[in-house]
Amino acid sequence: MSRLRVALVQLAADQDVAANVERAVALVRQAGEMTPQLVALPEMFLYRGPASGLRESAGELPGPMTEPFAELARALDTWILLGSLAERSADPQRPYNTSVLLDPSGQVCATYRKRHLFDVSIDNGPSDRESARTTPGEQGVVAVMQGVAQEADVRIGLSICFDLRFPELYREMTAAGAVVLAVPANFTEATGRDHWEVLLRARAIENGAFVVAPAQCGIGGGVPTHGRSMIVDPWGTVIAQAPDGPGVVVADLEMERVVQVRRQLPTQPAR
Repeated sequence: MSRLRVALVQLAADQDVAANVERAVALVRQAGEMTPQLVALPEMFLYRGPASGLRESAGELPGPMTEPFAELARALDTWILLGSLAERSADPQRPYNTSVLLDPSGQVCATYRKRHLFDVSIDNGPSDRESARTTPGEQGVVAVMQGVAQEADVRIGLSICFDLRFPELYREMTAAGAVVLAVPANFTEATGRDHWEVLLRARAIENGAFVVAPAQCGIGGGVPTHGRSMIVDPWGTVIAQAPDGPGVVVADLEMERVVQVRRQLPTQPAR
């Protein structure tokens, strides 16, 4: 039976990019001590703060922002999902919010630009227009992690935070062969306490897939975030969850479980 060990990094990024990189690198190294095949970081792990700082933090991919983690991928011989960072776009005022998957050689295997942007106004909660500072992506992405689970390939669907509320995106990825769905996030506390776990479990159940969701914690850009990074199995059971505060949570994904659940509940779209 093929097995994929996944480590989720939960952190509390702020406006200091250099300090955020240092903290993220330390936590990835900590995760590496448990010999995972995949380490995943949350959304906007390099910077959380005003839009002006977001624009300043934006860069080319691959580039200086990804190189420290490419070195870690090589050193730890593991795949690393950089949950998201700011990537320069044609609009200098609105970079992309981009997830980057690095293979164990440190090469960029896939990039995904967040399609659904956080334009909301919650009563007694946050009001935000991510579209005012971010250019949306247009394409879904399913990447093949070759030989990652005891020499077996694993297809992983990439998404970011607010995408979680759009189930059709995950159906598309499942139809394209995804068996693991990644949801790096910076989920607000106001919505996270009621919706985070419910939505993650729903996406797992609907698609008969594992869901891996590394999250930010603490206060970023003045907004409290929910944390509670978690891994959900294809039946919808939470098999790992981070406590409050920065840290690492690890779980082994038994890939045969996807086959078992999809056989019992054949609700996946035809390929």
